[in-house]
Amino acid sequence: MDKQTIKQRFGIIGSSPLLDRAIEIAVQVAPTDLTVFITGESGSGKESFPKIIHQLGARKHGNYIAVNCGAIPEGTIDSELFGHEKGSFTGATDTRKGYFEVADGGTIFLDEVAELPLSTQVRLLRVLENGEYMRVGSSKVFKTDVRVVAATNVNVSKAIEEGKFREDLYYRLNTVPIKVPSLRERKEDIVLLFRKFAADFADKYRMPTLQLNEESRQMIMNYSWKGNVRQLKNVTEQISIIEKDRLITTDILAKYLLDERKSKLPVLYRDQKDSHLSERDLLYKVLFEMRQDVTDLKKLVREIMKDEKVGSVLRNANAQIVHDIDNDPDLANPMDSITPSHTYQAVETEVQNAYVSNTGEYDAVPIQESEVVEESLSLQDKEIELIKRALKKHNGKRKIAAQELGISERTLYRKIKEHKIS
Repeated sequence: MDKQTIKQRFGIIGSSPLLDRAIEIAVQVAPTDLTVFITGESGSGKESFPKIIHQLGARKHGNYIAVNCGAIPEGTIDSELFGHEKGSFTGATDTRKGYFEVADGGTIFLDEVAELPLSTQVRLLRVLENGEYMRVGSSKVFKTDVRVVAATNVNVSKAIEEGKFREDLYYRLNTVPIKVPSLRERKEDIVLLFRKFAADFADKYRMPTLQLNEESRQMIMNYSWKGNVRQLKNVTEQISIIEKDRLITTDILAKYLLDERKSKLPVLYRDQKDSHLSERDLLYKVLFEMRQDVTDLKKLVREIMKDEKVGSVLRNANAQIVHDIDNDPDLANPMDSITPSHTYQAVETEVQNAYVSNTGEYDAVPIQESEVVEESLSLQDKEIELIKRALKKHNGKRKIAAQELGISERTLYRKIKEHKIS
């Protein structure tokens, strides 16, 4: 059977060399009983290849069962695959055969196999090695003669490194690998697929077929199609139903394709499961604001230091402060040290005189008399200050204030009561 006949029989569209190579491997391995491992992105059409392997093999008269491992809850996956005995768990009112027992003599396709729990992976490995398994709640060993074809869209190497997928199971499944190319790897097939889907939907909904102009052809060929064939089919169906104009331009296409320039920008994401860390988030918010204040102060100092005379004055003042700290045991911790106000006033006067001497204009650097205020470094005080500012900003609306602070409304109520904030 040639490749074109196989494509027509199994509904595969395209002439890409990568796609043809994948079909060629499937045809070659079909007469054997070797385990096949299919990889490829979601929506690329992996589900067609197990059917080719089954229908062209010696087991074509046996059962073919496709199982989506990611769609079955972890608590019932063992029962679904291997069956269970009556009374083995709550709700097990009768003995039930599993998929491996039903598919005996045929083929079982395990889609999204990397989603299987580790305990189930151990059971699957035993089936692959010697064809043995046990039902849930039973100690009796059953035998099965079934061919396994598995598929996944995840990075298996990464899953193995993270401990989510057993390395020995991977080597056992990967006897014959088949890589299904993504749609962006077979750009020559995109227009052909669009035409096929457009014709199908025109017949289904009884309307004229969509047509692409040259610019729109180039647009769909250059698009990344992260959802692959499935995404292209969905977009074609949407346009077929919604658009009245049957000649599709780039302006029409743009409404149905995600803006890739925006999709590549980083996105801030708050995990709702981490809502219990809201108080820590508030602490981080305070620290970040303090860090920003320090950064602004550094910028100001750098601007002032650009003047040679003023820089000399500040460096001398800094050296004097360091000298005082080194010789005064009470000032051993810089965070606890406070330079007397007359020292700042003296530095301020010298800076002012330096600018006047350098520019000849007193107004060039307007320096006001400053009052040294000891700022509290207490996190509690900062927390109270932030809460008051947020409430004032939103006119006492606590729900909006809580959102601004990055905490829950319940936490904000508790903080207001705890700190007696009016």
